[in-house]
Amino acid sequence: MRFFTVLILSLLLVPSMAQDPDWVVPEDRKGRLSTFPFTDETRKEGERLYQVNCHSCHGDPGRNNYIALQPPPGDPATEKIQNNSDGEIFHKVTTGRGPMPSFRSVLTTEEIWKVVSYIRSFNRNYVQKVMQVITSSAYPGAVISMKLAWDDAAKLVSVIATATGETGSVPVTGAGVRLMAGRYFGMMQVDEEKVTDNSGTALFATPEGLPGDTAGNIRFSAQFTDEQTFGSVSKDTVLRAGVVTVPVSLTAKRAMWNTVRKAPVWVILAYGLGVLAVWGFILLVMLKLRDIFTVGTALQERLQASGNETTTNN
Repeated sequence: MRFFTVLILSLLLVPSMAQDPDWVVPEDRKGRLSTFPFTDETRKEGERLYQVNCHSCHGDPGRNNYIALQPPPGDPATEKIQNNSDGEIFHKVTTGRGPMPSFRSVLTTEEIWKVVSYIRSFNRNYVQKVMQVITSSAYPGAVISMKLAWDDAAKLVSVIATATGETGSVPVTGAGVRLMAGRYFGMMQVDEEKVTDNSGTALFATPEGLPGDTAGNIRFSAQFTDEQTFGSVSKDTVLRAGVVTVPVSLTAKRAMWNTVRKAPVWVILAYGLGVLAVWGFILLVMLKLRDIFTVGTALQERLQASGNETTTNN
């Protein structure tokens, strides 16, 4: 019995012991910086993204009302989290760990930096350092940039990468590129990872009938998959590459999640019949109990009457 007790305790303790409380970020990621300055606008957008993606676990910054997980999510406003560099916060949001999911496929690079912008707004002593240019080890001294375009005839999104240096601009060749499209809930990868050709271009085929907004617009985000070689470049662009879609209210027609008036007829009937059946059963039980009580009372009266006759005869 003691053996099994020790075994169960060991199995319960192993997951918590295996989870290293110190989240160590690779050295080459710690110094990463945002390519744009943090402003009231980026903080406001970062707050919106935080509320949608982070609030359920981390709670309201400064209130320590994060949920109980192992390891604890922590309050973004605390000194422990604020002591992280911008690159460390960006890396942790991007990759995730343990119960914290990776937001690499949910948020774009720019959106993650906006979340960092919001988190930093709770640190009065914070002074931002901005990466003015994005360079690449494959193109020393050059500034790397991307451009996205839509070919309506071929139904392709082209991502064109260029390296601009003192001697001019050259295409970025042999670079792995990933393209994401904005959806209702996060981002969706478009096509497979592509590699830029001799002209610095990578072509992505979009799914047929990909829904856009009321004008057919879709938000795309492209970034290099090998950031160590080609830099942490990303580009967000809105292209008219989707099918015009008019949003339909989820409560306009009858549906399972709708109000009673607009619930499916079969649900209303099933619920009504179910309630009637339950109350019918309760009524039947009560009637049976009444019958039992009536029979018992009558039997008791007969027994008393019989007893009285016996006493009189004696």
